[in-house]
Amino acid sequence: MADEGNIISTLNLDAPGGPAANGEDTSPAIGFISQYVKDLSVENPNAPDSFQWAETPELAVEFNIAARSFGADVHEIELKIRANSKTSQGVAYIVELAFCGLLAMRNVPDDQAHPFLFAEAPRLLFPFARRIVADAVRDAGFPPLMLEPIDFNGLYFAQLQQQQADAVAAAVANPQGEA
Repeated sequence: MADEGNIISTLNLDAPGGPAANGEDTSPAIGFISQYVKDLSVENPNAPDSFQWAETPELAVEFNIAARSFGADVHEIELKIRANSKTSQGVAYIVELAFCGLLAMRNVPDDQAHPFLFAEAPRLLFPFARRIVADAVRDAGFPPLMLEPIDFNGLYFAQLQQQQADAVAAAVANPQGEA
């Protein structure tokens, strides 16, 4: 007689990425512990005159990503944004923000942790930083600055390709590794 409907499963305790024999959770896990403004600076150096300027301002936006480790499982991701609006008459405003996320990572291989820290985590932090910048510019007396979404993943992989191309060019220029 066949035993239909009964499912028998075998748990392989030696499988990579599976549960450990002692019950320890060895599966990868990532989560934000907190998000916070580390530094916020708003300058409105020519107010109230700048509110009367008719010239369309020139806007420059720069951003930078940094990550630092606090032990094996906790990392701080820092997304820095600097927005500078100026005309021929002078600077209208400067907003500088350092927005951070404290992130817990467990059992994540290095080849996956690095892209997460420098591409995916900033992508997750960006909407919150964007709102803070928009509010700061509005609070300085100007229309809110709505930053366009940034393709952090595309930028990350483009930067990796550039680093690889630079390494190849350096190896071709100096084949014996001479100084």
